[in-house]
Amino acid sequence: MKMTPLDIRQKRFAVTLRGYAQKEVEGFLELTAAEFEEVVRENISLKDELKRTQARLETHLEREKTLQETMVTAQRISEDVKAQARKEAELKVADAELQAEKIVAAAHGRVVDLKGEIGELKRQKLQFESQVEQVLDAHRKLLETFKTQASGELAFLVKKTGE
Repeated sequence: MKMTPLDIRQKRFAVTLRGYAQKEVEGFLELTAAEFEEVVRENISLKDELKRTQARLETHLEREKTLQETMVTAQRISEDVKAQARKEAELKVADAELQAEKIVAAAHGRVVDLKGEIGELKRQKLQFESQVEQVLDAHRKLLETFKTQASGELAFLVKKTGE
């Protein structure tokens, strides 16, 4: 059975000869009831505070759980982003290497073409030099022929005039 401050105040004891002093007992009962009433009020207050504290604790625990889930999700997303960035970087590097190989191959092809053109130009130069030398030789011979004929004609004219 639960005892209340009112039960303490209303409790009466039978009066006996050589019993306790009634005023002291009643004073003590009143003091006990008042103290007990204060304890009950404090108990109710503490229970209310405990409920509020438990409600706040549950709220904090829910927030903590949400934060942990958010952190795990953020970490997962971060790892996914890093992996995606790595893949994209690898693809870009591979593409750049392929482009570089194409550029090198094109440059090599151009070098081969230029060497061929240079060889052809050297051949044409030698051919031109040879043709120029042939023309010069022909002109020298022609000049020699003219000189020989001119000197023969001069000799003929000198002979004719001297006779």
